[in-house]
Amino acid sequence: MLIYAARRILISIPVLLVSSFIVFWLGTLSGNPLTPLILRNPPPPPQVLAAEAERLHLNEPLIPRYFSWLGGIFTGDFGPSVVATQNIGQQLGDRFWITMRLVLLAMVIALVLAVIVGVLTAVRQYSKADYTATFLGFLFLAMPAFWLAILLKQGGIEFNNAVGTQAIYTIGANSIPPPNGFFAQVGDVVGHLVLPTIALALISYASWSRFARASMLETMNSDYVRLARAKGLSRRQVMVKHALRTALIPLTTVTALDVATIVGGAVITEKVFQWKGLGDFLLVSITQFDTYAVTSWLLVSATIVIVFNLIADLLYGVLDPRIRYV
Repeated sequence: MLIYAARRILISIPVLLVSSFIVFWLGTLSGNPLTPLILRNPPPPPQVLAAEAERLHLNEPLIPRYFSWLGGIFTGDFGPSVVATQNIGQQLGDRFWITMRLVLLAMVIALVLAVIVGVLTAVRQYSKADYTATFLGFLFLAMPAFWLAILLKQGGIEFNNAVGTQAIYTIGANSIPPPNGFFAQVGDVVGHLVLPTIALALISYASWSRFARASMLETMNSDYVRLARAKGLSRRQVMVKHALRTALIPLTTVTALDVATIVGGAVITEKVFQWKGLGDFLLVSITQFDTYAVTSWLLVSATIVIVFNLIADLLYGVLDPRIRYV
């Protein structure tokens, strides 16, 4: 298993390097960082534009700029921002965990629900529970992420107005100022997570539950599962040790591939609930034509996707030991 894990990690390194160059190249094509200055009325003197272009390394060729930026990342320098007082690396670090606690919690909830619903609907195929889960799955799948988030936020506001108190948090990742005491602060953070997590988890759960059901049905009809039943194993042993473990392999693949979609959905969800996470950082950077900030955000997102796919590769070896030797 150790050799298998080391091989997968080594494969991920060149993938990350190639993705870093692609996001840097696309970032340089996304716009001119000097545009906000050029559009000022009255326009700044040419000397100011020249000095700003020098500070942002706009006069350098693409390849030297890329290697200079890549080398700075290892020291925590993600390049100069159009806002001279802003440290891109510090902003990414401060906002990273705000977004990741939302993404990770939503993924865990969506996966748990998808596996439970997928297994139950596969075992009770064509039952009322199966039809109900199918209807709800397609309903949530058809809902745009921003629309569902807005509905939940408006519902929370209406509920607070009805009870006359702040029972459900609808704005921000935490209260400002935060409450006193560790447990009070943890409860405050959890309270602010409820609605955004539901909005992000339901969209992912809808597709994953359908995929889990289809994968479970295919596994249950396989020869080795029928053999396990014929050998007299209990229904629980057949379902958990044989059918479910194999059915989780394709679901693991889909989950890893959907990480990029979840991160993109987090951008929309953060905007609706006014979180100051990576999503807000990206949207502000785009409006400011902040090339290095946008590029750094894309690199962080690419790293998240690669890490989750690496975890999926390692889980393949756990779910099916034969994969370790491929």
